[in-house]
Amino acid sequence: MTEPIRAIYFNGTLTPSPGESHTDLLIEASADILRQQGVEVEVVRAVDHAIAPGVQPDMTEHGASEDAWPALWQRVLAADIVVLATPIWLGDASSVTRRVVERLYSESGELNEQGQSIFYGKVGGCLVGGNEDGMKHVARELLYSLQHIGMTIPPQADAGWVGEAGPGPSYGDELDDGSHAGAENDFTKRNITIMAWNLLHLARQLRGGIPTEGNDRNAWERGERFGFQNPEYR
Repeated sequence: MTEPIRAIYFNGTLTPSPGESHTDLLIEASADILRQQGVEVEVVRAVDHAIAPGVQPDMTEHGASEDAWPALWQRVLAADIVVLATPIWLGDASSVTRRVVERLYSESGELNEQGQSIFYGKVGGCLVGGNEDGMKHVARELLYSLQHIGMTIPPQADAGWVGEAGPGPSYGDELDDGSHAGAENDFTKRNITIMAWNLLHLARQLRGGIPTEGNDRNAWERGERFGFQNPEYR
């Protein structure tokens, strides 16, 4: 029997549980689409966990009194889809989201059985919410980080809500007519839908892995250069 596709969302809100989170509402709009297609979805509110700062896999080995990341990392390993969801503060991703990115990066030296980055075969995306501008800037930073460590980014892998220019309603805020600012916005709903489906399509395609020719780091260390010719300097 084929294993189900698994997705993990990291909610980068600065609000601990059980406080309300507009970012969580964005996540649920996306995650619900995946659940309807049989995807197993897990949501982690990162601020609820003692994720130590640093770029080593286990920061308790480098002076931290505690570190929740090693246990969270096992949940990332089990996932086919990884989505970073963040609010915008001062035009950038939240500090909590940046810490998750740094800890993902701490694992980038690990290789899979084929000698590739441990993140090969995983699909990455992001959700960005706020009530001021900055969504595309934040998405650019997050998606670059995910592809740099080895994840595959499908087309149109970001979605979110920032409202009109200038301070205004957040995603889940109720308006005077009883509607909700972002939750009923057709443009936002369309982009969330496209993003969720593209994550799923690519995750299914990558179930067989990525060919190893040219990206096997163990082979490179053995001297295989896959067509790259080092010039001889004299």
